[in-house]
Amino acid sequence: MRKSLLAFLAGVGILFIAACGRKDAWENRVIISEEGKERVVNLFGPMEKSDPDAENISRTAFDLTVGMAEEELGLTVEYRTYTAENYQEKTYDDVSLNRMRNNMDDLYLLNPDTIQILGEEGKLFDMSQLECVKNLREVVKIANTVNGKLVAIPQEVVAYGLFVNKDMFDQYHLKLPETPEDLLECCRVFKENGIETPIGANRWWLENFVFAQAYADLYNGGNTEAEIAALNSGESKYSDYMRPGFEFLQELIDKGYIDAKTAYTYEAVEGEGPDFLAQKTPIVMAYWSAANAETAYGKTDFELQVIGFPSHLGPMPVVSMTGYGINVDAEHLEDTKAVMDIILSDEALRIYSETNKVISPSENVEVDCIPALKPLNDKIEENVYVLGSNAGMKVEQWGNTCLIVRMLLEGATVDECMAEFDRLQEEVLGK
Repeated sequence: MRKSLLAFLAGVGILFIAACGRKDAWENRVIISEEGKERVVNLFGPMEKSDPDAENISRTAFDLTVGMAEEELGLTVEYRTYTAENYQEKTYDDVSLNRMRNNMDDLYLLNPDTIQILGEEGKLFDMSQLECVKNLREVVKIANTVNGKLVAIPQEVVAYGLFVNKDMFDQYHLKLPETPEDLLECCRVFKENGIETPIGANRWWLENFVFAQAYADLYNGGNTEAEIAALNSGESKYSDYMRPGFEFLQELIDKGYIDAKTAYTYEAVEGEGPDFLAQKTPIVMAYWSAANAETAYGKTDFELQVIGFPSHLGPMPVVSMTGYGINVDAEHLEDTKAVMDIILSDEALRIYSETNKVISPSENVEVDCIPALKPLNDKIEENVYVLGSNAGMKVEQWGNTCLIVRMLLEGATVDECMAEFDRLQEEVLGK
């Protein structure tokens, strides 16, 4: 998990990372702040404050927005940093939960599953009244609302899509796939023409195929709140939504279009990436920023196109996001709220998005994306998407679905996978 998502972290500032090392160094650190002389907001996250000449663009973009807040408010945002060597067998999520529950910081960068947990526990401040909220995309509000409270806001929206070698599709006179049936036909043609494995896959991101089919109607049918309420009450079953996607994955495996054994061992980008770049396989899956990063797919010898995952409603982007959450018992609550209003203002988000070339959470800030990303971006601008993470769903989506997809890769039947979703739902609702 560590290797597979370090690329993700580099592109979008997200840390789903398993870490091990020495004793927690932060337990003994003292932040000195003399009352009346210095105003401080303490931020816990995966990054340190970079030097002005730092080359890490993601960190520089965030620091630019933090600098705006520091200058306007006359305070200091103190970075308290997670590093692997400071924790023994603790994930970033584990450490974030511990620090939040013990009121150790004011502001946190949180992963979707942690947002959900802390929101349910009432540990996150309701940010719905902040000035910046009025400009947020609806997708951001939906993904980070728990029990009617907006408990986290990101600086960017992370979209996943299918990365395709357009030249190879043109070679065999194939249109880019829009539906599951389209993709199966494309894979058949590739296979018959000597492409051994048409879809390069890894053990982390195949769940995007499932989300695109499972929730296409839920998020695009005009009845989202009611459908989620039915899932949260147990009236509806997650397994009924998930089954078509798992059956589709099983068909791709059975027909040899995905190599399940290899996919299970592959880390994201590192595993399937070389064959895609060498034009041995025409299709992989990745997140938005991978198309901009030369260390991923930002420099290809062919025409790259990034499209949504196939669904009966057409190409469907899958959206996931981290978010900044405020401790409801923050020592410097008012200053922290003021910092958030500045770094999430349209002005700051425009700087962040233009620097990182990412999708902004503000509906007023448009991204100037490369041509390869335009098909995916067009769908999102049309508000066509599904969420891969939704803090309002009582059963955590991203991590649980990823693990159950791995069961399928290891040989579990679709029925066994659906039984695991039923078990999770019963467990969560029984608490």
